[in-house]
Amino acid sequence: MNTVKYKKTNRAQIINTLCHIFRIILGAVLIYASIDKIIYPNAFAKIIYNYQILPNDVINVTAFVLPWMELITGLFLIFQLWTPGTIVLTNFLLIIFMGAIVYALAMGLNIDCGCFSISGGKSPINMMTFFLHTHGSISFSRHFFPSNNYIIFL
Repeated sequence: MNTVKYKKTNRAQIINTLCHIFRIILGAVLIYASIDKIIYPNAFAKIIYNYQILPNDVINVTAFVLPWMELITGLFLIFQLWTPGTIVLTNFLLIIFMGAIVYALAMGLNIDCGCFSISGGKSPINMMTFFLHTHGSISFSRHFFPSNNYIIFL
């Protein structure tokens, strides 16, 4: 009787491959989100102003620094550079973004999200925006780095 032998797939290899794919996806999303903001920092500053969270003195600095943080974090995720710090920075950015969305929803602000494009009115803040950020970004983030060596949000 002939028996067929199946090659056993190493579960760790599958998880590692999925983590690489997820890192690339999240990195690409962060890079994509940063491009428009880097090109048009004045328009992004207006979006930040509309959130009514930050004092006027730091809005311009934030409009300049935040997109570059997104870009650098995205590149670091894709190329797996300085992984522990990249994990912390990624989760920090995601928490800031979600906190701003929650604040805007709680205050009833009818403003543009500014998540991926600075062109007004294309991505208003609503429960769907919050859902996508909460369940999309954080779900990706917590599964990208399964190692117990790093603190991971959620």
